[in-house]
Amino acid sequence: MRWLTGWCTGTPSAGTPAHETPGGIAPIAARPLWTGPDPLWAVGDWRPAEIRLVTLRPGAAAVVSTGPTAPDQAEDTPATSRLAVLGHCGASDAELAAGLAAARGGAVRHLTAWPGSYTVVLRSGTRSTLLLTDLAGAQPVFHTPWGGGTAYATAALPLADLVGAPLDTGHLAARLACPESPEALGSGTPYLGVQRVPPGHVLGIRGGRPYLSGYDDPAGSEQPRDEAPAVRELTRALLESVRSRVRTTPTPDRAGRTRLGVDLSYGTASATVALLAAAVPLPPVPTAVGARAAEAAARSGAVKGSWARAAAQGPSAPEQLAAVTLGETEPTARLALTPDTPRLRHTVLDPGPDTLPYAGLGADPQTGRLTDEPGPELVAAARAEARFDAGGTDHLTGYGARQVLDGHPARLADLIRAGRTRELLPPVAALAGADRAAAGVLTGTLRTPLTVIRAAHRLSRVRYAEALDEAAAKLTARHVPDGGGTAGGRSAVDLAWCVPGPAARWLSDEALSSVALRLRLAARRPAPEEHPGAHRARHALYRQARSFRTLVHAAEQPGQRLHAPFLDNQVVRAARLLPDDIRLQPGARHALLHAVLTGAGRTDLPPDWGRGPRPDRTAPTRAGLRLAADGLAELFDAPLLAEAGLIDLPAVRADLAHSADPATPLPPAALAGLADLVSTELWLRRVHARRHGGCWTGLPTPRLPALTP
Repeated sequence: MRWLTGWCTGTPSAGTPAHETPGGIAPIAARPLWTGPDPLWAVGDWRPAEIRLVTLRPGAAAVVSTGPTAPDQAEDTPATSRLAVLGHCGASDAELAAGLAAARGGAVRHLTAWPGSYTVVLRSGTRSTLLLTDLAGAQPVFHTPWGGGTAYATAALPLADLVGAPLDTGHLAARLACPESPEALGSGTPYLGVQRVPPGHVLGIRGGRPYLSGYDDPAGSEQPRDEAPAVRELTRALLESVRSRVRTTPTPDRAGRTRLGVDLSYGTASATVALLAAAVPLPPVPTAVGARAAEAAARSGAVKGSWARAAAQGPSAPEQLAAVTLGETEPTARLALTPDTPRLRHTVLDPGPDTLPYAGLGADPQTGRLTDEPGPELVAAARAEARFDAGGTDHLTGYGARQVLDGHPARLADLIRAGRTRELLPPVAALAGADRAAAGVLTGTLRTPLTVIRAAHRLSRVRYAEALDEAAAKLTARHVPDGGGTAGGRSAVDLAWCVPGPAARWLSDEALSSVALRLRLAARRPAPEEHPGAHRARHALYRQARSFRTLVHAAEQPGQRLHAPFLDNQVVRAARLLPDDIRLQPGARHALLHAVLTGAGRTDLPPDWGRGPRPDRTAPTRAGLRLAADGLAELFDAPLLAEAGLIDLPAVRADLAHSADPATPLPPAALAGLADLVSTELWLRRVHARRHGGCWTGLPTPRLPALTP
């Protein structure tokens, strides 16, 4: 895990314990980026190119440095400005220097417009620090009171370790009950007292006190454009995001992986990223590495100490990209691997038992990686590790494309609010057609259109407070959707301000009541300014970004970097320009990605590209549940979730037993809910088993975190 941390001290209050003051405390194995009373550290396996610092002093030009350098020993003055950019950022040194100069006047939004995924820290003078989150939440920032001031980090676990925060079971209940509802989650984390900065916001710390402000207004920052200019902007943003990663020379990989890899296991989004990456020339291998490789290849071995001179060679062929699929190649992957794309070197992984979800649960569940937060990616970590290990040192994925490009069902209510009811016809007709084929003519022709349109009209008219009160009442009465039924029925359920998550049905009455109380309290606050569809879509994106971050912590290989270009700020902003009616068209995401590839020069794709039958995603999960049945039964013999009063244990055990029976049908939502429960239990056990103070030096005697505050 890589993270960034520091603090801004204020005036310690009377009676502050000595162990809660900064003296003698520092993160373990950290690189200081700047020192002084308000320091900043980078912790973990950061690459040199991922650490960039800019310093601007009065009367001098800005100084830009890259990589781990010794902290500046010159004493800062109130007129000194510093900028730290950590992560993958496509800005040049001149752009960084100009960005810092402009930020001195108070503007910060331009610091988030460069290609890539990164965290920005801006320090003005000696007592003011700003941290900027990204728009999706893949690069979060957390903060907590400490030492009379505020400690911050890009991971929540080190802050909880610093202040000895217990686990917040109320937040865990909210994550399981309503994972996409900010009204239930708030700004909390699984650690009591550690707060998350919302995506698109700035954490300002002045005199040790935190202040939050938004630098990006999702309700009015970008107005939708016509289809053609919006698609052109999306093409430009996505191509630039992919190009910036391809043209950045990664560090050599000791495991023998190629420098760049792409993932073709997840349909059109990953295939689009692969095709865009294959069209960008790779940078040359670093001189020092190339020289060592040439010398190693030239050694003759005939006489001790002798060397053979390498023969002169012509220009080498373009370096290939590792294109990874798990199991049989999907139709979209086959299109990406046509002879017109020779740079993609295809690797098909055998989907053996070790790559199934829930693999390895028979062993000690406490031996796995400890992620910053729980997430269903923990149960599929072995499957993801197999894919990523076969990929490149820099591995590009298509994560987030569905949430960035697709039209959330709740956007149907936004069309009604805007008086564009006729534009509901194509998406409703598509749902009716799917239900007609699956459930019969009567359901598809009559029930589905009426159900969906009635739900859309109701969402467009209902007051925010009434909607939250109704959602709280349904949770208390355990009226939780099971995720089954027709496509139209599931879309109608999604047409609400707040929708329970797939794991809510297994929570205890006490846990559901605590979440319902959170919703009722949120109903007394002002309603969001944006429409319900845009609101729901934005928080679905936040949830996917959290999932990707957990995946990175759980499955990224040492020295490797996983990239999700669709979660970059500039791609998210470009997607906001797409009109709602375009997003809601049947097959909208495939059509948009087809248009992006056409605009990028790939004109040989068929018109129906990406619209073929999709593989069964539930089959590997059911197979993994069957193989891990004994391990799951042991895991839930005395679970910490039940000890904390969060779950209805008999119901969980019964459904786990049913999931291992191949004759028992389970909808995808039930499988997703079980993944949430199992991963949270795994995470709780790993947190409970860890040693307190493992992230810091100088902390007091270790103590185990409690499950309840």
